[in-house]
Amino acid sequence: MNIEDLRDYCLQKPGANEGFPFGEETLVFKVGGKIFLIAGLDNGDRFNIKCDPELAIELRERYTEVQPGYHMNKKMWNTVFMNGTLTRKQLLEMIDHSYDLIFQSLAKKIQTEIIGISE
Repeated sequence: MNIEDLRDYCLQKPGANEGFPFGEETLVFKVGGKIFLIAGLDNGDRFNIKCDPELAIELRERYTEVQPGYHMNKKMWNTVFMNGTLTRKQLLEMIDHSYDLIFQSLAKKIQTEIIGISE
């Protein structure tokens, strides 16, 4: 998976949008105004995603490509490298998990608005 594939996948998520709030080298994807993925464009080989705390630890122990979130709350954020042994399916599942966590944290009204937009 490369950065363009990552971008295309994230933008397919209902209500997802992209921006550069931290500068032109950091691509940020949000849903409902909340971040679900951050990708550094300088290397283009990694991204940060939110994760259930227990799953975050499990993934770090299982895969060397999953590290505590760089410049993030290390309890709930992982940095995932795309240049290792993780399959595309595994990477997409991690992105889905992050998106779902953020989406579920949104107010029901916002969730309904997002679902209405995507239908």
